[in-house]
Amino acid sequence: MPVYRLLVLGCLLFALPFPAQAQELLQTPSAFLGYELGTRFTPHHRVVDYVEHVGEVALHVQVQPYGETYEGRPLMTAVITSPANRAHAETLRLNHLRSIGLGDGAEAEDTDGPAIVWLSYNVHGNESVSTEAALAVLHQLADVTNPRTQAWLDDVIVILDPCLNPDGRDRYVNWYTETVGRWANPNPASREHREPWPGGRTNHYYFDLNRDWSWATQQETQQRLARYHEWMPHIHVDFHEQGVNQPYFFAPAAEPLHPRITDWQRELQTIVGTNNARYFDAEGWLYFTREVFDLFYPGYGDTWPTFNGAAGMTYEQGGSGRAGLAVVTAEGDTLTLRDRIDHHVTTSLSTIEATVQNRDAVVDAFRDYFAEAASGDNEVYQTYVVKQNNHPDKLKALAALLDHQGITYGVATRTLETRGRNYEGRTTSFSVTPGDLLVPVAQPKGVLVNVLFEPEAELSDSLTYDITAWALPYVYGVEAYAVRDALPTGAAAMELRADVTGATRPYAYLAEWESFADAQFLAAALQQGFRPRFAMETFGMDGTAYAPGTLIFTRAGHATWGDRFDNELQALAAAHEQPLHGVATGFVDQGADFGSSGVPSLSAPKVAVVVGDHAYSFAVGEVWHFFDQQLHYPVTLLEAESLGAVNLYDYDVVILPNGAYRGVLSEERLTEMRNWMRRGGRLIALEGAARFLAEKDGFGLRKKEVAKKETTDEDRLQPFSSRTRRALSDDTPGAIFRVQLDTSHPLAFGYDDPYYTLKRTADAFAFLEDGWNVGVLRRAAWVSGFAGADVQDKLENTLAFGVQPMGRGEVIYFADNPLFRAFWYGGRLLFSNAVFVVGQRSPSTF
Repeated sequence: MPVYRLLVLGCLLFALPFPAQAQELLQTPSAFLGYELGTRFTPHHRVVDYVEHVGEVALHVQVQPYGETYEGRPLMTAVITSPANRAHAETLRLNHLRSIGLGDGAEAEDTDGPAIVWLSYNVHGNESVSTEAALAVLHQLADVTNPRTQAWLDDVIVILDPCLNPDGRDRYVNWYTETVGRWANPNPASREHREPWPGGRTNHYYFDLNRDWSWATQQETQQRLARYHEWMPHIHVDFHEQGVNQPYFFAPAAEPLHPRITDWQRELQTIVGTNNARYFDAEGWLYFTREVFDLFYPGYGDTWPTFNGAAGMTYEQGGSGRAGLAVVTAEGDTLTLRDRIDHHVTTSLSTIEATVQNRDAVVDAFRDYFAEAASGDNEVYQTYVVKQNNHPDKLKALAALLDHQGITYGVATRTLETRGRNYEGRTTSFSVTPGDLLVPVAQPKGVLVNVLFEPEAELSDSLTYDITAWALPYVYGVEAYAVRDALPTGAAAMELRADVTGATRPYAYLAEWESFADAQFLAAALQQGFRPRFAMETFGMDGTAYAPGTLIFTRAGHATWGDRFDNELQALAAAHEQPLHGVATGFVDQGADFGSSGVPSLSAPKVAVVVGDHAYSFAVGEVWHFFDQQLHYPVTLLEAESLGAVNLYDYDVVILPNGAYRGVLSEERLTEMRNWMRRGGRLIALEGAARFLAEKDGFGLRKKEVAKKETTDEDRLQPFSSRTRRALSDDTPGAIFRVQLDTSHPLAFGYDDPYYTLKRTADAFAFLEDGWNVGVLRRAAWVSGFAGADVQDKLENTLAFGVQPMGRGEVIYFADNPLFRAFWYGGRLLFSNAVFVVGQRSPSTF
């Protein structure tokens, strides 16, 4: 008899008095909250209260806090299983992890334990039915008088997260509660169905948490992944909402399905979907499957769990932030919050039921998945090699991501010659040298390793919901190779670089400018009052060449600091793990001496970001999060509508995030901006903002002239069914392109040629005639991901990013987003250059 079933029998005496006691104390959500579920939205603090109530009175429910949001709201899961399983939950959990190679200690003799189902609700804050449904599901699982649910709990552990995004949820719930009248108005034109900017979908920094699972850039994700790795469920369901006029979506998912998804994972999706359909058919509820919602991009709450062995699934109820408590659909029906709750509750319970009915197959297939991953059998690549001659800060950042993902890595301990595919698309011979970072594929997390490192994923269908390329060597801008052989690996240790070398009490300290960590150090130094200079060109001292961008902290300019200059600068460098080199003179062997007008000083810029409903909230959040949580540098958010009342001269840098600026930046505002730039202001225009400025008076950005393709009779005779795919020839949902750099320009300081950009639009800009074309796409620039054939031709010989001088100031154009979803590490230094370095001049040049 399986160990866990013996545990059940051994705990029967413990469980006998429990039903009467629990039933007497356990309240329904409606009784506890004081209103019927579906008649209003529940604020997050009351959600927490109810979950804690259930945990206090239901002995087979354990509430486990796992962190908090940026705004301080608690994150928690409820773990529900039978009383006997609950009494031995830790043993069952550890045995489960050991059975898949992810737990410490010896594996139990019999690990045939319960299946684990994780239900995640409300990752998008304004898809608010999810949390209401979670309360009802929790009660049904906690209610010991419910024979249906209690019969499952010997065979399943349910982990229920009632709200992944409390900040976004409360933003929506508070707004709706303030907006709705005495009665809900189902008229879709009513203001309660018109959520204002930025909406409640996103977290505090306006990030879509459902696209962050693979990157863990957000606090909520980092904490959730740590809890997820403690359990590693067999099934994971992410509950969502879609448009008001859509019914309900559940698995199986649409193509493209990533080729790493196994036949069993596909079959299990169908098993669960069939069970869901049985209940929906009985009620006459509409639904659809195998459309729209694919399983390709790895950052979703369905794909990431799938690449971690689970059957990951998305369930989408019609409604979202437009539905409110009730709304009339296009078909004339009234969709209520109560309806939406019923649908999510039904699929929640149906999923648990289907898992229990197939428990043995689910558990066995899960173990087989990890055993096969750990063997590395049938994999094309066996090791990913990231060269140790990449910058240590980049290697450290990459290693931090691998740690968040639970991926094992090591280093090479000896030199050997091998062959591998580099990320330029060529197979070549190269040397593995001691210290190279090695990521073996033969490990329990081997599937995820391949998904995150594979140079190019195979798309079964070009119609996809998100970006199609993300390989980490492109993201981090590192030299790496995919190797067919398993390479011997030693233990890895990230080297600290906080040493101070050279002269003691020097004339100046030199700090390199080669990574984003260097920019973080500069940001901290500027805020402490340091005024470093920086090299505009390569200079040489004592046989060493120092690259453009090198920071030069001279004692001159800090004369009143005394010993503070050395002590505080060295302490700051140590805190940021940045090396300093002291030099005894400002007289260089080659290049400009430190007092030259060609060695400008840096001052702390005052930075503003223009925000409001003209800008895409995601784009604003990426910039805001960059300053707050990555660069750690103050930024002011300015409402676009109030720009007329703002003195632009209070700011050195103004950033226009991606958005639609027509009607917001009038000619009068643009004239003010041009005048401000002529007097030294720096304008950074990202994506849609750059597109808006193109062709405007005074701005040198121009759209590329593209010859119109001749329409043939064959084109005219294309079938109606092919219309969507034909449009893809002029589209790129997210592909990686190679950018040729002018590394002599300050915008590209710290980079080697080339740079990799993630291109998500077909916007094509001509080279600047009056300015610096710092990053350009030349012939055959496409590297990875889907980009329509017409797009690739259109983007040949176009501007990726450039700088247009305007008087004493500049406008910096970015056709693509260097801060995409906060995970595109390679773009952070580029953006830092735009903020700190571009346009800096010695006072003598004014």
